[in-house]
Amino acid sequence: MLGFSVYLSRELDAGTHEYIHQMAQTGYETVFTSLHIPEDDVNVLLTRLRQLTAWCQEEQMQVVADVSADGFERLGWSLQDYQTVSSTGLTGLRIDDGINMRDVALLSNHMLVALNASTLSEQDLTTLRTEQANFDNIEAWHNYYPRPDTGLDRQWFLSKNQWLHQHGLKVMAFVPGDGQRRGPLFKGLPTLEEHRQIRPIWATVDLLNLDVDSVFVGDETVTEDTMKTIAAYVQTGIISLHVSGLPEKLQGTEWHNRPDVARDVIRFQEARTRQLLSTEPGEVAQSRPVGSLTVDNSRYGRYAGEIQITRHDLPADKAVNVVGRVCQADRVALDLIDAHRAVQLVTDD
Repeated sequence: MLGFSVYLSRELDAGTHEYIHQMAQTGYETVFTSLHIPEDDVNVLLTRLRQLTAWCQEEQMQVVADVSADGFERLGWSLQDYQTVSSTGLTGLRIDDGINMRDVALLSNHMLVALNASTLSEQDLTTLRTEQANFDNIEAWHNYYPRPDTGLDRQWFLSKNQWLHQHGLKVMAFVPGDGQRRGPLFKGLPTLEEHRQIRPIWATVDLLNLDVDSVFVGDETVTEDTMKTIAAYVQTGIISLHVSGLPEKLQGTEWHNRPDVARDVIRFQEARTRQLLSTEPGEVAQSRPVGSLTVDNSRYGRYAGEIQITRHDLPADKAVNVVGRVCQADRVALDLIDAHRAVQLVTDD
């Protein structure tokens, strides 16, 4: 599942409405918002919430709001009165710490409840079972982390997700946006710290490789290109790499990394059969820094025509022609290309 965030700390306008429509048309299914911003006027907050849910109902999208125990009190809501919550148009709540599992169990019998994936414990799950929670309506959602250096550790995150899956829970995590970032820090809203400065598409690919079921954009917006690229990857599983100097014959062609994954290079399984590029040796052998797109020339004998992308810096080889280079922002994706992974090359010129 794909989702994105719309926040209620500012007025929702025609631009917000159009953004929601575009995201829905591209394949995003759920909107995340927050209801525990202490400086907001409650009546203004609820008016904006109803506007948001009305727009999302037009698009047949779900709306899940983050709320704390203090937020419930401020809004005049009760977890025992799920009808009041539903009347706002919300389809689910992301429950922050401070709300007891007995109330969560009750609520789960009426709507989606997302619990804090990072802090959920064995004792919490035991209580939910004892209180006859509906686990079909319970998911585990990680936080995003506005302050640099506070995002989650990769290995801890993977271990936690594996534990959550063992208990039958779906997992959600956030990627940062590359459009309008959310204040007050404007430093991105990722779940994993290492994703803070990379393209949202590569953070998405990485999260899906780390036992995540749903990916949400944490920031205010993403660019139109990112909106479409993420959705296309989720639908097709194809990684698109931007390459400078890309030969026209390779533009848009789909390739697959070999099943026996090489340490130093990505090897396109179909290349020697297709033979799309010239195998005449180049006049000068060129070094192969990370991200170099290469073709083996006739000096490599039966390997002639093999197309590779270097994962590491490699020296010049008179039997290898360099024909392009993956753009810097996409080179982080080279380590995400595993066995059989579909790859498409597009020009970066």
